[in-house]
Amino acid sequence: MRLKSMGLFVMSAFQALRHSEGGQGLVEYALILSLVSIASIVVLGLVGTDIGDVLDTVENALDGDDG
Repeated sequence: MRLKSMGLFVMSAFQALRHSEGGQGLVEYALILSLVSIASIVVLGLVGTDIGDVLDTVENALDGDDG
């Protein structure tokens, strides 16, 4: 009898989780965060060398080098 009541409890818990939408917001935030991260990596990969060149130019100008 106890095993049957435990089985009913587990089944009702699974049904409650299946119909619950509480985790939907968390999944949406995780997707947005992953998309922003991927976009940031791509943008930094594309302009990273350009930023390095600009910083080298500024460093050389501050040091007084003619480059």
